[in-house]
Amino acid sequence: MVEGGMKCVKFVLFAFNLIFFLAGLGLIIAGAIVQTKFSTYFDFFGGSFSAAAILLIIVGAVIFVIGFFGCCGAYKENYCMVMTFAVLLGVVFVLEIAAGIAAYVMRDKVHGIVEEHMMDSMQNYNATGHEGVTDAWNTMQIDFQCCGVQNYTNWRGATTGLGADSVPYSCCNRTQIQETCGMGQLDNPTQIHTNGCIDGFTAWVKENIYVVGGVGIGLAFIQVVGVMLACCLARTIKKEYETV
Repeated sequence: MVEGGMKCVKFVLFAFNLIFFLAGLGLIIAGAIVQTKFSTYFDFFGGSFSAAAILLIIVGAVIFVIGFFGCCGAYKENYCMVMTFAVLLGVVFVLEIAAGIAAYVMRDKVHGIVEEHMMDSMQNYNATGHEGVTDAWNTMQIDFQCCGVQNYTNWRGATTGLGADSVPYSCCNRTQIQETCGMGQLDNPTQIHTNGCIDGFTAWVKENIYVVGGVGIGLAFIQVVGVMLACCLARTIKKEYETV
Protein backbone atom coordinates (compact mmCIF):
# COMPACT_ATOMS: atom_id res chain seq x y z
CA MET A 1 0.00 0.00 0.00
CA VAL A 2 2.85 2.31 0.89
CA GLU A 3 4.67 1.40 -2.34
CA GLY A 4 1.59 2.17 -4.42
CA GLY A 5 1.13 5.50 -2.65
CA MET A 6 4.79 6.35 -3.25
CA LYS A 7 4.54 5.64 -6.98
CA CYS A 8 1.48 7.84 -7.20
CA VAL A 9 3.15 10.75 -5.36
CA LYS A 10 6.34 10.30 -7.42
CA PHE A 11 4.37 10.55 -10.64
CA VAL A 12 2.51 13.65 -9.46
CA LEU A 13 5.75 15.26 -8.25
CA PHE A 14 7.41 14.59 -11.59
CA ALA A 15 4.43 16.17 -13.34
CA PHE A 16 4.65 19.13 -11.00
CA ASN A 17 8.35 19.57 -11.71
CA LEU A 18 7.55 19.95 -15.39
CA ILE A 19 5.17 22.76 -14.43
CA PHE A 20 7.83 24.08 -12.07
CA PHE A 21 10.45 24.22 -14.82
CA LEU A 22 7.92 26.12 -16.95
CA ALA A 23 7.32 28.44 -13.99
CA GLY A 24 11.04 29.18 -13.82
CA LEU A 25 11.02 29.84 -17.55
CA GLY A 26 8.02 32.12 -17.02
CA LEU A 27 9.94 34.21 -14.49
CA ILE A 28 12.93 34.47 -16.82
CA ILE A 29 10.63 35.61 -19.65
CA ALA A 30 8.89 38.09 -17.32
CA GLY A 31 12.29 39.52 -16.35
CA ALA A 32 13.27 39.78 -20.01
CA ILE A 33 9.99 41.55 -20.79
CA VAL A 34 10.58 44.09 -18.02
CA GLN A 35 14.14 44.61 -19.23
CA THR A 36 12.99 45.07 -22.83
CA LYS A 37 9.85 47.14 -22.23
CA PHE A 38 11.42 49.56 -19.76
CA SER A 39 15.00 49.66 -21.08
CA THR A 40 14.32 52.90 -22.98
CA TYR A 41 12.98 54.56 -19.84
CA PHE A 42 15.51 53.39 -17.22
CA ASP A 43 16.72 56.99 -16.85
CA PHE A 44 13.31 57.82 -15.36
CA PHE A 45 13.48 55.07 -12.70
CA GLY A 46 16.97 55.44 -11.24
CA GLY A 47 17.87 51.87 -12.20
CA SER A 48 15.29 50.23 -9.91
CA PHE A 49 13.43 48.53 -12.76
CA SER A 50 16.65 47.17 -14.24
CA ALA A 51 17.46 45.61 -10.86
CA ALA A 52 13.96 44.15 -10.64
CA ALA A 53 14.29 42.61 -14.10
CA ILE A 54 17.64 41.04 -13.23
CA LEU A 55 16.17 39.72 -9.96
CA LEU A 56 13.32 38.01 -11.82
CA ILE A 57 15.77 36.35 -14.20
CA ILE A 58 17.96 35.17 -11.29
CA VAL A 59 14.96 33.76 -9.40
CA GLY A 60 13.88 31.94 -12.55
CA ALA A 61 17.34 30.38 -12.87
CA VAL A 62 17.32 29.40 -9.17
CA ILE A 63 13.96 27.68 -9.68
CA PHE A 64 15.56 25.52 -12.37
CA VAL A 65 18.23 24.44 -9.86
CA ILE A 66 15.63 23.74 -7.18
CA GLY A 67 13.68 21.67 -9.69
CA PHE A 68 16.77 19.48 -10.06
CA PHE A 69 16.55 18.51 -6.37
CA GLY A 70 12.88 17.67 -6.81
CA CYS A 71 13.46 15.45 -9.84
CA CYS A 72 16.49 13.66 -8.41
CA GLY A 73 14.92 13.26 -5.00
CA ALA A 74 11.74 11.76 -6.45
CA TYR A 75 13.61 9.48 -8.84
CA LYS A 76 16.05 8.17 -6.23
CA GLU A 77 13.46 8.25 -3.45
CA ASN A 78 15.97 10.19 -1.39
CA TYR A 79 14.40 11.70 1.73
CA CYS A 80 17.08 14.39 2.21
CA MET A 81 16.92 15.63 -1.39
CA VAL A 82 13.13 15.76 -1.37
CA MET A 83 13.12 17.72 1.89
CA THR A 84 15.83 20.06 0.52
CA PHE A 85 13.60 20.66 -2.46
CA ALA A 86 10.61 21.40 -0.20
CA VAL A 87 12.57 23.78 2.06
CA LEU A 88 14.15 25.71 -0.81
CA LEU A 89 10.81 25.95 -2.55
CA GLY A 90 9.26 27.29 0.65
CA VAL A 91 12.01 29.90 1.03
CA VAL A 92 11.53 31.11 -2.56
CA PHE A 93 7.77 31.28 -1.97
CA VAL A 94 8.22 33.47 1.12
CA LEU A 95 10.62 35.78 -0.76
CA GLU A 96 8.20 36.12 -3.67
CA ILE A 97 5.31 36.96 -1.38
CA ALA A 98 7.48 39.51 0.48
CA ALA A 99 8.50 41.10 -2.82
CA GLY A 100 4.85 41.19 -3.93
CA ILE A 101 3.79 42.91 -0.70
CA ALA A 102 6.63 45.43 -1.04
CA ALA A 103 5.62 46.17 -4.64
CA TYR A 104 1.98 46.63 -3.58
CA VAL A 105 3.00 49.03 -0.79
CA MET A 106 5.25 50.99 -3.16
CA ARG A 107 2.70 51.21 -6.00
CA ASP A 108 1.45 54.64 -4.92
CA LYS A 109 5.01 56.00 -4.87
CA VAL A 110 5.64 55.23 -8.53
CA HIS A 111 4.16 58.56 -9.62
CA GLY A 112 6.40 60.59 -7.31
CA ILE A 113 9.57 58.64 -8.11
CA VAL A 114 9.06 58.82 -11.87
CA GLU A 115 8.07 62.50 -11.75
CA GLU A 116 11.21 63.44 -9.82
CA HIS A 117 13.52 61.58 -12.21
CA MET A 118 11.72 63.00 -15.24
CA MET A 119 12.13 66.58 -14.00
CA ASP A 120 15.83 66.01 -13.29
CA SER A 121 16.45 64.35 -16.65
CA MET A 122 14.99 67.30 -18.57
CA GLN A 123 18.12 69.27 -17.69
CA ASN A 124 20.19 66.72 -19.64
CA TYR A 125 18.07 66.62 -22.78
CA ASN A 126 20.26 67.03 -25.88
CA ALA A 127 23.36 67.22 -23.68
CA THR A 128 26.56 65.47 -24.71
CA GLY A 129 26.95 62.13 -22.92
CA HIS A 130 23.23 61.90 -22.15
CA GLU A 131 22.00 60.46 -25.43
CA GLY A 132 19.95 57.86 -23.50
CA VAL A 133 17.96 60.63 -21.80
CA THR A 134 17.31 62.35 -25.12
CA ASP A 135 16.14 59.12 -26.74
CA ALA A 136 13.93 58.29 -23.74
CA TRP A 137 12.17 61.66 -23.88
CA ASN A 138 11.67 61.55 -27.63
CA THR A 139 10.33 58.00 -27.54
CA MET A 140 7.95 58.73 -24.67
CA GLN A 141 6.59 61.99 -26.09
CA ILE A 142 5.95 60.38 -29.47
CA ASP A 143 4.44 57.17 -28.06
CA PHE A 144 2.25 58.87 -25.46
CA GLN A 145 1.54 61.99 -27.56
CA CYS A 146 2.53 64.34 -24.76
CA CYS A 147 5.02 67.09 -23.96
CA GLY A 148 6.88 67.74 -20.71
CA VAL A 149 6.13 66.31 -17.28
CA GLN A 150 2.94 68.08 -16.09
CA ASN A 151 2.60 70.04 -19.36
CA TYR A 152 4.63 71.52 -22.20
CA THR A 153 5.76 74.56 -20.15
CA ASN A 154 8.12 72.32 -18.16
CA TRP A 155 10.53 72.60 -21.09
CA ARG A 156 11.00 76.33 -20.51
CA GLY A 157 14.64 76.83 -19.59
CA ALA A 158 15.22 73.07 -19.33
CA THR A 159 16.36 72.24 -22.86
CA THR A 160 19.88 72.29 -24.23
CA GLY A 161 20.56 73.69 -27.67
CA LEU A 162 16.87 74.25 -28.53
CA GLY A 163 16.39 77.87 -27.59
CA ALA A 164 14.52 79.37 -24.64
CA ASP A 165 11.15 79.35 -26.39
CA SER A 166 11.37 75.88 -27.97
CA VAL A 167 10.44 72.30 -27.16
CA PRO A 168 11.79 69.00 -28.56
CA TYR A 169 10.52 67.97 -32.01
CA SER A 170 8.93 64.89 -30.37
CA CYS A 171 6.29 67.18 -28.82
CA CYS A 172 4.85 68.01 -32.24
CA ASN A 173 1.36 66.76 -33.10
CA ARG A 174 1.86 66.89 -36.85
CA THR A 175 1.86 63.68 -38.87
CA GLN A 176 5.28 64.46 -40.33
CA ILE A 177 7.49 65.36 -37.39
CA GLN A 178 10.44 67.55 -38.36
CA GLU A 179 13.47 68.59 -36.31
CA THR A 180 12.43 72.26 -36.33
CA CYS A 181 8.71 71.92 -35.63
CA GLY A 182 9.15 72.60 -31.91
CA MET A 183 10.91 75.93 -32.40
CA GLY A 184 9.08 78.88 -30.82
CA GLN A 185 6.21 76.71 -29.59
CA LEU A 186 6.48 77.56 -25.88
CA ASP A 187 4.95 80.98 -26.44
CA ASN A 188 2.59 79.90 -29.21
CA PRO A 189 1.76 76.18 -28.87
CA THR A 190 -0.13 75.67 -32.12
CA GLN A 191 1.45 72.44 -33.36
CA ILE A 192 2.54 70.57 -30.25
CA HIS A 193 0.88 68.40 -27.63
CA THR A 194 0.25 70.55 -24.56
CA ASN A 195 -0.64 67.78 -22.08
CA GLY A 196 2.12 66.36 -19.88
CA CYS A 197 3.47 62.81 -19.95
CA ILE A 198 3.42 61.91 -16.25
CA ASP A 199 -0.15 60.62 -15.93
CA GLY A 200 -0.20 58.46 -19.05
CA PHE A 201 3.30 57.15 -18.48
CA THR A 202 2.80 56.16 -14.83
CA ALA A 203 -0.52 54.49 -15.72
CA TRP A 204 1.34 52.43 -18.34
CA VAL A 205 4.07 51.56 -15.82
CA LYS A 206 1.57 50.44 -13.19
CA GLU A 207 -0.34 48.35 -15.72
CA ASN A 208 2.81 46.45 -16.65
CA ILE A 209 3.82 46.09 -12.99
CA TYR A 210 0.45 44.49 -12.22
CA VAL A 211 0.85 42.04 -15.10
CA VAL A 212 4.32 40.96 -13.99
CA GLY A 213 3.21 40.90 -10.34
CA GLY A 214 0.22 38.73 -11.22
CA VAL A 215 2.49 36.25 -13.00
CA GLY A 216 4.80 36.16 -9.98
CA ILE A 217 2.00 35.59 -7.48
CA GLY A 218 0.46 32.88 -9.66
CA LEU A 219 3.77 31.05 -9.83
CA ALA A 220 4.26 31.48 -6.09
CA PHE A 221 1.05 29.61 -5.32
CA ILE A 222 2.02 26.85 -7.75
CA GLN A 223 5.06 26.40 -5.51
CA VAL A 224 2.80 25.74 -2.52
CA VAL A 225 1.50 22.67 -4.37
CA GLY A 226 5.09 21.58 -4.91
CA VAL A 227 5.93 21.91 -1.22
CA MET A 228 2.88 19.84 -0.26
CA LEU A 229 3.72 17.11 -2.79
CA ALA A 230 7.35 17.01 -1.69
CA CYS A 231 6.34 16.69 1.97
CA CYS A 232 3.91 13.86 1.12
CA LEU A 233 6.61 12.00 -0.80
CA ALA A 234 9.16 12.55 1.96
CA ARG A 235 6.72 11.20 4.55
CA THR A 236 5.99 8.16 2.35
CA ILE A 237 9.73 7.50 1.88
CA LYS A 238 10.27 7.76 5.62
CA LYS A 239 7.43 5.31 6.32
CA GLU A 240 8.88 2.82 3.84
CA TYR A 241 12.28 3.02 5.52
CA GLU A 242 10.68 2.50 8.91
CA THR A 243 8.87 -0.63 7.74
CA VAL A 244 12.01 -2.20 6.25
